Amino acid sequence: MGLKEFQARNRVSGNDQEVIALIEGDEEAIADFKALAESKKPEHADVSNIAFEDYDSDVMKTGEYAQVCTALQLNKAIPLLLVMKTNTDAIPQIREDIKAMRKTGDETLGEIKGMREDVQPGYESNFRQIKADVRAIKERLGMQ
Repeated sequence: MGLKEFQARNRVSGNDQEVIALIEGDEEAIADFKALAESKKPEHADVSNIAFEDYDSDVMKTGEYAQVCTALQLNKAIPLLLVMKTNTDAIPQIREDIKAMRKTGDETLGEIKGMREDVQPGYESNFRQIKADVRAIKERLGMQ
């Protein structure tokens, strides 16, 4: 955009919030900034007024302002990163818990298979008896 100097800050004025942007650049860059400010409003922002005024004091160089913004964002990110680190410290314990659950699951599956093997011979003899009974009923009814 060609602005030599730029800085912005939030300010509360009564019940309203304001964004104060200080810019310095050639006339074309300032005109471009004004057009952008009037046409592109931040998503989810409720903009009721845009005003432009002359300002006669120092304005931070654009690069310096970018460094300040980066530092502010890092200050917000560091606590979140520390929480993430704490959560990742628990991963080895979670892995051990998963291994224990798998072992328990394998043991349970083994027990179920064993029970099925114990019960299966009984089912087999019952099934043979049912087949024999059905055959006998069909013979008496003359269905064979």
